[in-house]
Amino acid sequence: MSITRTFDLLQQYKEKYFQKEDALTGKVNGQWVKYSSADYINNSNYISYGLLALGIKKGDKIATISNNRPEWNFVDMGLAQTGAIHVPVFTSLDKEGYKTIFTHAEVKFVFVSDRSLATKLSSLLDEIATLEKIYLFDEVPGIANWKEILELGKQNENKFKTELEKIKSEIKATDAVTLIYTSGTTGNSKGVVLSHQNLISNAKAAAAVFQLQPHHRYLSILPICHVGERMGNYQSQYSGCSIYYAESLGSIGADLMDVKPHGFGAVPRILEKVYDKIIDKGEKLTGIKRRIFFWAINIGLQYKANGENGIGYELKLKLANKIVFSKWREAMGGNIISIGVGGAALQPRLERVFWAAGIKLLNMYGLTETSPIITINRATSPLLKLGTVGAVIDNVELKIAADGEILCKGNNVMIGYYKDEEATKLSIDKDGWFYTGDIGILEEGKFLRITDRKKELFKLSNGKYVSPQGIENLFKESVFIDQLMVIGEGEKFTSAIISPEFDSLKKWCRDKKIDVSNKEEIIKNPEVIAHYNSIVAGFNKSLGSDEKVKRVRLVSDMWTPDSGELSPTLKLKRRIIMQKYKSIVDEIFSHNEVMI
Repeated sequence: MSITRTFDLLQQYKEKYFQKEDALTGKVNGQWVKYSSADYINNSNYISYGLLALGIKKGDKIATISNNRPEWNFVDMGLAQTGAIHVPVFTSLDKEGYKTIFTHAEVKFVFVSDRSLATKLSSLLDEIATLEKIYLFDEVPGIANWKEILELGKQNENKFKTELEKIKSEIKATDAVTLIYTSGTTGNSKGVVLSHQNLISNAKAAAAVFQLQPHHRYLSILPICHVGERMGNYQSQYSGCSIYYAESLGSIGADLMDVKPHGFGAVPRILEKVYDKIIDKGEKLTGIKRRIFFWAINIGLQYKANGENGIGYELKLKLANKIVFSKWREAMGGNIISIGVGGAALQPRLERVFWAAGIKLLNMYGLTETSPIITINRATSPLLKLGTVGAVIDNVELKIAADGEILCKGNNVMIGYYKDEEATKLSIDKDGWFYTGDIGILEEGKFLRITDRKKELFKLSNGKYVSPQGIENLFKESVFIDQLMVIGEGEKFTSAIISPEFDSLKKWCRDKKIDVSNKEEIIKNPEVIAHYNSIVAGFNKSLGSDEKVKRVRLVSDMWTPDSGELSPTLKLKRRIIMQKYKSIVDEIFSHNEVMI
């Protein structure tokens, strides 16, 4: 059958994968609960009937704010079949953030995962004219539950069955199906309107890359409201692969062992944390075991694809795999074929060592506006080059503008920004090329390397531009740095604010007999400051004169999406960080201390 709209996936389940017992699986009270293909189809249809009974029409906006769970899919498909627009939103926003989005999108209903979100949003029912009701996925007495719509749909199946089929038949692939608000890391959030064609063309192309099969399992880890994980969700369904939803980012280790997945999606920060934990375990080894461990790590860090290092290296790698890296694969369930990685820059050393360990990280690049994949590294040559974000995915065109900006064209490019025709025209030219705002180069005429975010480049007072992302990615190779932001717009030199990796730092402090009871005191300790200056000086050796970080300040805060410094996909919210640490930034550039 021809799949051109998101809900066509349900028809494919009916025709090809109807006997599947674990089409979608989530955890309830610590236990995995499976939904079969038939459950998926029926529940989606009941949601559609229920929404029609409530008067929902094509173009109406309905939001979801939820953790990853099968119910999200029932609502997603139920909405799509009626022609309503799905507005998925992250769980980490504050009330004003939700109010802004719901008002702008004119949202009618909201489905939320838990009581705390329902409580946070309850007052919005009186503050937003279009908002009619909030439904809960969890069952809480006294709060409207999503199953009310499910039951309403069952009761009205005969009444709306024929009408729903008519509505579906009139929905075109180019019709809007979702409205996704960007995280606004460098400015205000915008509403991105995507069509069925945008999402499905990209999901089908991704399925050809990842090659998951009906007997495989995909572990959904990243927030499903993000376009990247949503694409992973659709491409897994297109492949007939079973989808299991992780309880949370904190449960990934246990979920990997439970599910033993064949694939999942990740952002670099997750892999950085995994690597840091592995190294920490290695540091605790002694004697010959410790030497063997770090010998294997060193072999992994030298990895080149396609046997480019020669037979001698391959023999060493085979031994390293047998005695060390095999345990990495076992810790991830033992079945991983590949991991899709995107959302931020991936450290080359991590890419090399994971590939050496037999865990293929398929580094990719894209944006919400491109549904999302523009380029992706393949698992084998000739479309594989480590250190890049790969070659264009099927049905997408790419070119580099005269100023280095990456331009994209294809069925994956958004319809436009919601209620913002001017911004749409600035982003998509008359020939259909989308201006990504990222700077890059093509290597060998086909492999894309991102050099920076156009909006994140800053100019020093000497007129020289500095690209912060590459510097930040380099510095995060240190186990003592959790996050940092490079700054210097309009100043004489480049500097940075550092959020330390306190577990590693506290261990170092204990060895130096430094008190670790108070984070504020730790970051003020002269020995600690000297330690970080030394780390920075080491990295500076590989940087150009204008890129060298001349001063740093440590902060005691851990940067997270909940505290506001990071987006839900763990990107720096530069504007927020600059506002939060304004006094520190001012002090950095006014102080007459010696440069690093």
